[in-house]
Amino acid sequence: MPERFDLSSEVNPAFQLKRRDVLRAAAATLILSVSPISLAAAASIVAVRVWPSEAYTRVTIESSEPLTFNQFLVKDPERLVVDLNGIDLNSELQSLSSKVGGDDPYIKLLRAGRNKPGTVRLVLDLKAQVSPQVFTLEPFGEYKHRLVIDLYPTVQNDPLLALLNDMVKPNVSNQITSKPVETKASESKIDQAKASEPKQAESASVDRSKLKVDRLITVVLDPGHGGEDPGAVGPAGTHEKAVVLQIAKRLKNLLSEDPNVRVVLTRDGDYFVPLGVRVKKARAVNADLFVSIHADAFVRADANGSSVFALSEGGATSSHARWLAQTQNNADLIGGIKIKASDPYLAKTLMDLTTTATINDSLKLGKAMLGEIGGINRLHKPNVEQASFAVLKAPDIPSILVETAFISNPAEEQKLISEDYQQKMAIALHKGIKRYFAKNPPLARTRIAQS
Repeated sequence: MPERFDLSSEVNPAFQLKRRDVLRAAAATLILSVSPISLAAAASIVAVRVWPSEAYTRVTIESSEPLTFNQFLVKDPERLVVDLNGIDLNSELQSLSSKVGGDDPYIKLLRAGRNKPGTVRLVLDLKAQVSPQVFTLEPFGEYKHRLVIDLYPTVQNDPLLALLNDMVKPNVSNQITSKPVETKASESKIDQAKASEPKQAESASVDRSKLKVDRLITVVLDPGHGGEDPGAVGPAGTHEKAVVLQIAKRLKNLLSEDPNVRVVLTRDGDYFVPLGVRVKKARAVNADLFVSIHADAFVRADANGSSVFALSEGGATSSHARWLAQTQNNADLIGGIKIKASDPYLAKTLMDLTTTATINDSLKLGKAMLGEIGGINRLHKPNVEQASFAVLKAPDIPSILVETAFISNPAEEQKLISEDYQQKMAIALHKGIKRYFAKNPPLARTRIAQS
């Protein structure tokens, strides 16, 4: 009978030691595989973008998975530090320093480095004191998870607020600068408009203290989209945000030649402005008109023509108007804002008497615009359409949204990037505004109190 061995007691000690080492290594591997750092490390940075402007500078970090972060400010010199947890330093983060231009108003230098395993530290060397807002956004449209760093100056340098101060100062000449503030945004190839910068009008600067006018008319021009929100993208890659800014600047030059008109842009560069802020800016300067400029898009590439829209108190006047309002109202989700309390003018029930009168004025303005635009392009619809556009909800300012052409149509995309068409559209809009005021001179109106 063969002899039996008790393996539990007769194992070679050296083998027993090796087995313990193997088991320990296996246990360590198991623990590491389920550790939070390892799980979070699955997140990777896929894009970084910087959007500078006089109003604020935005830094966007786009990642495959949600990011967690810590932030703090450092004095002498001014710096903002943001620690990104659960990621590794990659080429996208290492390219951050190249994204900041020398003309950025608020960032001197932006650098990224590994702070500790699983944590990357961003250091923003600042040119001025800022009030930072750092927040995350859920995926929307073509964007994945985003971490947004908004740098607002502690002392606001908003041209609109400067204009408002100028309006209330007694015995001070009201004067428009001949050239809007220019800011250079970080641009990919697709962001670069194929249209050149419009030439500044020679007589754009008017000393209104020497003019005899009853009162100045304030027109607010609102180039749609901007920054993180490109708007519609044409078949050749043209961004709506670029061409509408060109048209708005051309229209501003034309309007600035009128001695009794003051013109304000809601944005003068490639940066994002929330819809509610656009409305608030128009109300802050007591605007007499608000004209939002866009370039339409539709699911069918053969859709063409220009359109004008006004606010509706009820339903939309067509399925296209309803669809367009929904896509335009998504701008805040695309561009990305830190959600705060609802804006009272966008959330509450429309004020019947004031809003009805304002919408009637908006329809008159829209009709005047269609009469001029029809001379340079086919009209998609012969009448002013209506829908619930968030950007048109100032209750006391006649407001319209102009779709200059369908950027989704290859032929009309080529029109939109043409300097000639841009200028013709600006001239048509200018004539439409003048035609409206010829029949509807602005009166002294009492503004609804702003909260």
